[in-house]
Amino acid sequence: MALVVDPGTQNIDLKAWQYCHPHWHRQMERISRQSPEALLVPHSRAALTEILRTAHREKITIIPCGNGTKLAWGGLTPKVDWLVSTRQLNRIVDHAVNDLTITVEAGITFAELQNHLRPYKQYLPLDPSFPNQATLGGIVATADTGSLRQRYGGVRDLLLGITMLRADGTLAKAGGKVVKNVAGYDLMKLLTGSHGSLATITKLTFRLYPIQEQSQTILMLGSSAQIRQAQSQILNSVLTPAAADLLSPRLLQRLQRGTGEDWGLLLRFEAIRESITAQLQELETIGQHLGLVSQPEHLDLWAQLRKALFGEMVVAKVGILSHQSMALLQHIETLTNGQAIARIHCKSGLGIIAFPHDQFLRQFRAIRDFCQAHHGFFTILDAPYRLKQQFEPWGYPGDALPLMRRIKQQFDPQNILSPQRFVGGI
Repeated sequence: MALVVDPGTQNIDLKAWQYCHPHWHRQMERISRQSPEALLVPHSRAALTEILRTAHREKITIIPCGNGTKLAWGGLTPKVDWLVSTRQLNRIVDHAVNDLTITVEAGITFAELQNHLRPYKQYLPLDPSFPNQATLGGIVATADTGSLRQRYGGVRDLLLGITMLRADGTLAKAGGKVVKNVAGYDLMKLLTGSHGSLATITKLTFRLYPIQEQSQTILMLGSSAQIRQAQSQILNSVLTPAAADLLSPRLLQRLQRGTGEDWGLLLRFEAIRESITAQLQELETIGQHLGLVSQPEHLDLWAQLRKALFGEMVVAKVGILSHQSMALLQHIETLTNGQAIARIHCKSGLGIIAFPHDQFLRQFRAIRDFCQAHHGFFTILDAPYRLKQQFEPWGYPGDALPLMRRIKQQFDPQNILSPQRFVGGI
C-alpha cells in the first residue's frame, strides 16, 4: 500500500515493520498473528490528518498509539496494516499556571509533563502503569491511572478538554481550558478508555494540583481480618490518604516486606506538615487498636509496587465493591495457591492482579464469576496471544453492547480504527 502525503506537510517517519524495535514486535505478537506493514510517526497534525484520510480512502486498518507501552492491552485483532504513533506530537501548547490547567499534545510522555510542572510546584495526580514511557494520549485512551485515584479521581475526573481526529481525518473538539467547563463532557468520557477504537487523540487539557508540602507513606501489616477492619475504619474516618492500597502476601514478599503470611495496607498522605502529623497520629491509634504492625516507607515503594505488578506474564484489572475487595483477594489467594500478586485500591475497589504464567484458565473463570456475582469485573489486560484465544479478555456481561456498536458505527463506519480490540469485538 502506498502512503500518499501532501507535500506541504512535515515529514513522516515510516519504518518497515521488520526493522522496528523488538519492543513493538513483542507487543503486537500478543494481539495479532499478522504483522503490520509499517510504523508511521507523523511530525505534525497535518501529517497525521493525511495518514487518516489515506487510510479512510483506501480502507487501511490502523491502531493509533503513543510509545506502545500498552499496545498489547485489549482484545485480539485479525489484521492491522499500520501502527500510527503520535509520539512526535509532543508539545506543551499552553500552561495556565494561575488557573492550574495545562494543554499538551497527545504524544508527550507523563514523565516529561511532570518534569515541566515541577518548577511551578504543580503536578498531574495520575499514577499510570509506565510513567517514564507512556504518552498522555495513551493514558487517556486506556483510562490508565493508579493509586492516586483514592483522592483525585481517575483520568475522566482530571480531563478538561480533548481534540481528536476522527477516522476520516475530520477534526473534532470537546471541553475547554477551564475547570468548570461542562461543554463536551460526555464526549470526553466516551474517548477515555476507548482504546483507540473511536478516534485518534491529538491534544488534551488537564486540571492540575499543587504539589503538597510533605508526603508520607505508611505500610500496615497484619492478618486478612485485621487489614479488612483497618480498611473499613480508615474509609469511615476523617483520614484523607492520597492513596490507599490493599496488598497480597506474595506481593509483599516481592517487595521484601512482611513475614510471607502478612497482608498489607499501603497508605500515602500528602498535605501540610501539621495535617500529616495529625493524620498519622489517628492512623497509629487505629493500628494499635487492631494490633497491626506499622512502619514508615520511602516514596520509591510505590514505583517498586508498580514495577512488580506489570512485570508478570499475565496482568489483569479487577473492579468490585470496595467492601468486597479483601474477600476477592482472599479468593484469588486460595485459587492460585498464593502465586498471584495483587493490589486493590481501598476506596474504588479497582485493582491489578498479576500472574507468573498463563496456566490459570480455570482460575481466571472462577475469578471472573466471583467478580460478576458481586457487581464487578475481571478483565485481562496483557497476556500471551494463546491465552486471549481461550479466555475472552473483556468479559463484559452488560446490555450496552448494541449501543456501543452504534457509537462505533457513527465514529468509524468502515471499522479501520483498532478493529476488534475493544469490548465485544468492537
